Amino acid sequence: MNDNSTPSIATEAVLVASEAMPSNAEVVKGYDFNNGINYHSLMQSFRQTGFQATNFGLAIEEVNRMLELKSTPVSDKDKERINLDAAGSRPISNCSIFLGYTSNLISAGVRESIRYVVEHNLVDCIVTTAGGIEEDFIKCLADTYIGDFRLSGRELRDKGINRIGNLLAPNDNYCKFETWIMPILDQLLEEQNTHNINWTPSKVIARLGKEINNRDSVYYWAYKNNIPVFSPALTDGSIGDMIYFHSYRKPGLRIDLVEDIRRMNSQAVFALNTGMLILGGGLVKHHICNANLMRNGADYSVFMNTANEFDGSDSGARPDEAISWGKIKKAANPVKVYGEASILFPLLVAETFAPFAERTKTGN
Repeated sequence: MNDNSTPSIATEAVLVASEAMPSNAEVVKGYDFNNGINYHSLMQSFRQTGFQATNFGLAIEEVNRMLELKSTPVSDKDKERINLDAAGSRPISNCSIFLGYTSNLISAGVRESIRYVVEHNLVDCIVTTAGGIEEDFIKCLADTYIGDFRLSGRELRDKGINRIGNLLAPNDNYCKFETWIMPILDQLLEEQNTHNINWTPSKVIARLGKEINNRDSVYYWAYKNNIPVFSPALTDGSIGDMIYFHSYRKPGLRIDLVEDIRRMNSQAVFALNTGMLILGGGLVKHHICNANLMRNGADYSVFMNTANEFDGSDSGARPDEAISWGKIKKAANPVKVYGEASILFPLLVAETFAPFAERTKTGN
């Protein structure tokens, strides 16, 4: 044995021959700032960057596919199909886009990106939590402020200031909300009793959007554009607190979940094609996915959240799990981006909804 020769076991292990890469294999290549500062080109480069940047690039492509199909004229035959939303007379499109988001995104400045999408009538159905409803209206009445994750909860409680992550919401904001909403709840009860109106969460949200009459509000624009907003846990927040207090002042208001689940599922069942864009997890993710189960799955899907699947939660479940339930079609190419939506969603809007709205406005 020659002591100067490399052991064959080592060379065989390290110098394994590679098979040729497929002819359509994509090469990893990031953005070159020598080409100048071009944010559109930067975000387009994410598709070839790798890791979550690549997933974000795939999400851009998936949302743009939804919008492209949505812009395609509906055939005369399909126009005769059942109206998806008789309560709001919203016409059918070639791709009904479901947008879901958790309440913290409305508390944050992501609200303005969401409002833009709704203002320009670019989605067809919204699902959020109670906080995702009330925080929008509260921001029309009072401001939320930037704070710090590390502020003392004990000290803030003594000052009457509530912390939402690194945001601060003075408790007076919720007192102003009570002053605003209580007379509206009185009206809902009176109309229920005198006009036999069957209130549902979506009808209540539409009414509140009408009453706020503020162009900064997401739900003002949802009301104006006849976009139904579903919140099956409407009582799980400050709105629930107000309904609780109202039940002592003027008992009797009823809010029907059964009518709303039929209306929600109908958005998917009678759609020509569907796309899901879900920011965060929990109730909003499952409610949209479950509606799409009723049509054997969505055609397009983007999940954007920070949750992982190791605990078996629906929030962390990858799209492939949804395929196993029939919530996403087997032939679909769904995308999950592991990331925080306060950064990612405005960038997604910049590469999808915003240019689409501009092209629609100019007729291009």
